[in-house]
Amino acid sequence: MWSQRAVVDYGLARRATIQSIRSGHMEARDVCDAHPYLLRAARYHGEPTARICPICEQRNVTNVTYVYGDELGRLAGRVKATADLAEMAREYGEFRVYVVEVCQGCSWNHLAVSFVLGTGDPPGASV
Repeated sequence: MWSQRAVVDYGLARRATIQSIRSGHMEARDVCDAHPYLLRAARYHGEPTARICPICEQRNVTNVTYVYGDELGRLAGRVKATADLAEMAREYGEFRVYVVEVCQGCSWNHLAVSFVLGTGDPPGASV
């Protein structure tokens, strides 16, 4: 995306968690704890992926994308489709996007990536 910046990829933390489970240092139930609202968001608003769940290995994970920012007003904290982000990036000065991967089978959930989008203009600046 043209305005994407301040990207944080949580892949290393994800791999460490999966390795801890596979090595027996952690149990799957410790990480398969998705909140019911997150599972509902994944079911109705999530975007399917081709990635298999690393825990149950039965279903593909679903990405749920949340947006937060002072300028967003009532849109802050809402689930958005990836397709909506480009239009929002042109409309708002700055907001943060969080992408969570969720398995609707075993309730695995992990923050995959976060990044900032927007024009970079200060709030209230005319375009």
